[in-house]
Amino acid sequence: MIKLVEIVRQLNQYDLREVFINPNHVVSLREDNHTKQLLGEGKLPKGLDERQSFTKLVLDKGTVGLELTIVGNPASVETKLNGEKRVLNG
Repeated sequence: MIKLVEIVRQLNQYDLREVFINPNHVVSLREDNHTKQLLGEGKLPKGLDERQSFTKLVLDKGTVGLELTIVGNPASVETKLNGEKRVLNG
């Protein structure tokens, strides 16, 4: 299990929370420009650097996927999930 930080929307407010991911269930990673725009508009929690990037991470959940917004760019998230030597399963 790998610990990451997720952006969670609750009503009209965004919060950060830790989430533990099994790397074997990750289907895809892609850059999330919409969340980056929300950061620029000041809608995300205080303390995040304006240069921060975000990743949409999709988990295999059987017949449907679960999509999470993770703090960090796709390359850094992939490195955390798999280390330097492995690539994503999927």
